[in-house]
Amino acid sequence: MLEEISLENIGVITHARIPFAPGLTAITGETGAGKTMLLTGLDLLMGGKADAARVRTGTERAAAEGTFVLPAGSAVRERVEDAGGELDDDGALVVLRTVAAAGRSRAHLGGRTVPQTVLAEISGELVTVHGQADQLRLRSPRRQREALDSYLGPDHLALLGRYRDAWTERAAVLEEAARLVAERDDRAREAELLRLGLAEIERVDPRAGEDSELDALVERLSNVEEIRLRAAEAHAALVGDESGEDRPDAVALVDHARRALDHAGEHDAELAGLAARIAEAGYALAEVAAELSSHLAGLEADPAALERAHERRAELTTLTRSYGADAAEVLAWASRAGLRLLDLEGGDERIVVLGTRRDELDALLGELAETLGAARRRGAEDFAARVTAELDGLAMAGARLVVDVATTAPGPYGADDVTISLVPHAGAPASPLGRGASGGELSRVMLAVEVVLAASPGGETPSFVFDEIDAGIGGRAALEVGARLARLARDAQVVVVTHLAQVAAYADQHVVVTKSTAADGDVVTQSDVRTVTGDDRLAELARMLSGQDSAVARTHAAELLRAAVVG
Repeated sequence: MLEEISLENIGVITHARIPFAPGLTAITGETGAGKTMLLTGLDLLMGGKADAARVRTGTERAAAEGTFVLPAGSAVRERVEDAGGELDDDGALVVLRTVAAAGRSRAHLGGRTVPQTVLAEISGELVTVHGQADQLRLRSPRRQREALDSYLGPDHLALLGRYRDAWTERAAVLEEAARLVAERDDRAREAELLRLGLAEIERVDPRAGEDSELDALVERLSNVEEIRLRAAEAHAALVGDESGEDRPDAVALVDHARRALDHAGEHDAELAGLAARIAEAGYALAEVAAELSSHLAGLEADPAALERAHERRAELTTLTRSYGADAAEVLAWASRAGLRLLDLEGGDERIVVLGTRRDELDALLGELAETLGAARRRGAEDFAARVTAELDGLAMAGARLVVDVATTAPGPYGADDVTISLVPHAGAPASPLGRGASGGELSRVMLAVEVVLAASPGGETPSFVFDEIDAGIGGRAALEVGARLARLARDAQVVVVTHLAQVAAYADQHVVVTKSTAADGDVVTQSDVRTVTGDDRLAELARMLSGQDSAVARTHAAELLRAAVVG
């Protein structure tokens, strides 16, 4: 149930708090007083488009806040929690929407910021709003089919959902197959280039890190004589050379220092420890000298090896120019290219697989479409009969609804065209709603359809909001509309924005929107919203009947109220 709406700086409304009760609530007021601003606020709460023009002039932002009470076990509770929102302890859900004068809007669901689309999805299950635009939409074949499908209940809608999923998959299959066929030549060219690249890499057979090794080898072989000279010099400095000259070397000097400390260490323990460390240094120098000697033995000029290294490096350079910065990247490219080649070579096979899947989906869609069509044809007559019964109670005696289901080519919602026609009175021909029904007739047809849908198998009874559903009607028809809204309100919360006293008289709660003007009496400055009862309500009904609060009008208004209670 919609428990309350608070509005701030929306149009002519500076601030308004409207509590809603169960049953039927009528919202009335003079033209231009701001009744539509209430619906604007509700539309914002339901995820409607934010319009900065609706922000009251001179203010920075507008806000609409609604409180909904959700019953235990409601599917909406779970969806709110999935969106990150929370309900109050009493099961109330608070929805907030703000619109900045600059045009930016924010949506909050149960204390959590959510996208506008999420708000629209969830709020749409809490409130069903019908206005004059909905009357026009009822003329469209799609809306008429949706009405029949809704009437047929959740099992039918689940079957329709399966059909929709299969239809969507079929479209994707066709699109993918068409793409593969159109790109067949491009895939063949790409595959050939990949094969050439892979063949070249396979011929060269690079190893990760090989290019770095070759660089080091070329550097060493290109400078072997200088390397020998420096290494021999270092070796001589460590252990001396064979020149016969008496020159001190590092190993001999270190050994001399060790022997000197060995003698002193007999009398000083600390020097003995230092002698041991010097001995370790001597061993290390001797090992380095031995390794230098071994390395010198292997240092020989090898022009052939140098030439081979240059050639190998040239081969790798050819690869790295095309496939990567080094050998490792070339190998990575080859790995990716192999996978891509498998994918490209499997294109024709995938076309065959997609064709098989398309045939399977065509068969499934045919079966589902036949089942959907049979259900629609079975339900059409019953749906028409129930709506016709409602029309009889809405001062349209003799009117009859006709629902035709014609088989057509398969489409996204099955293979049926649903057409709703109206026989306005006995003996008249049936005319499609899109051509033959007046605005007043459409209003009552829409109300009758909504009542029937609310009572259908699996039909839910959220809060209904009707915006001037009484447009184009009056007299007895208006009374019947008011009575039917009151009966609908026995099972669901109903809010109606109306300009007819005959409808407002049936309300359990009557809300009036009034306007106040500036001192010069020319400019509307704000609107006030208040709930009226007793004499105040009688005065409002009198104003609606005659345009002024007169004794005669009040007498008529009192009669309306008594008749509404009796009804």
